[in-house]
Amino acid sequence: MAEVDYYELLGVSRGASAAEVKSAYRALAKVMHPDAGGTAGTFRMLQLAYETLTDPTRRARYDLGDADEPAPAPAAAPRARRPAPRRDFGDDPNYVPKLPRIDPRGIPWWAGVDVGARIRYVPQVGPGHAPVVVALASLIVLLSILLAINLSPLLLAVVLVLVAGTVVALVQMGRGLLAAKREHQSFTTEIGASRSFGLPGDRAEKLTAELLAKYLTRLPGARIFHGLGLPESVFADVDHAVLCGHRLVLIESKLWLPGHYEADETGAMWRNGHPFRGGAVRLDDSIDAFAELLPEVEVRGAVLIYPSRAGEVTTGDPDDALAPPMSPHRFVAELGQWLAADPSTVDRDVFRAVLDRVVS
Repeated sequence: MAEVDYYELLGVSRGASAAEVKSAYRALAKVMHPDAGGTAGTFRMLQLAYETLTDPTRRARYDLGDADEPAPAPAAAPRARRPAPRRDFGDDPNYVPKLPRIDPRGIPWWAGVDVGARIRYVPQVGPGHAPVVVALASLIVLLSILLAINLSPLLLAVVLVLVAGTVVALVQMGRGLLAAKREHQSFTTEIGASRSFGLPGDRAEKLTAELLAKYLTRLPGARIFHGLGLPESVFADVDHAVLCGHRLVLIESKLWLPGHYEADETGAMWRNGHPFRGGAVRLDDSIDAFAELLPEVEVRGAVLIYPSRAGEVTTGDPDDALAPPMSPHRFVAELGQWLAADPSTVDRDVFRAVLDRVVS
């Protein structure tokens, strides 16, 4: 058995369920991650403990005292020596990642957005101005007829009934307009002039917060959130979210080694054609949870990757992955295009539901 007891490391009993192990891992990961002051070695041990105790087969082997490492391969026949491959020694502690410069002229949706468009708040409260204008014009026409033409008693009675009905309708519409105005004032007082809510955490999250504020706020209806918990959770399970109209993007921010990243149909991450073991992604569960919470909203996910040392991050086609890896430029171009389908709508009910999940 490994020298470190995985149960003691995670602080759970030996009969703990997978959900309890997951909850303990999330809590410890926030303080043991290298970005939070922990060491890379300790965090890798925490990940290994989590992966072992949440996999029934590996956990059974671990409980029996079997080593978690595969058995050594039989000795091979001697062969000619080859030059040692260039090894990647991990993150560079002296490297400070920066947000890449993105030329908005190369983004298809950028020029098509009316940044000064008036925001449309839904669901609509009250009748709106058009019915009031029509009713008022009808009243003026009826009064003109009443004053300008000598009507017979029967026609006069009909006109007076129409006038009375129009006046009643105008009064009801006026009350509706006042109610709509009060609702709008209450909503704007509640959120102020802010378009961003919550606080980003580590360096990668701060980079994404800068990216969203710099580019996605071009959409008048876009609202940005940092540090969201899933329903019934008090932890920041989702790093960021962008809501625009009835479309919601959930985002995780990662500082990973340079390379080419892809996600397969199961959501597993690959780097340079090999399974990636350098970090976990939790967005699939989050997407399902928010889709259930907001059934009228389309929900997508994205893993935003920044290099943890000098080099370039590239990503493959999203394919069918719920939360594909994306470079900052690709995210702005593709997810911005998706959000720009309804750039000026703010749904008060959906906004409040998302804001209620901000825990940071």
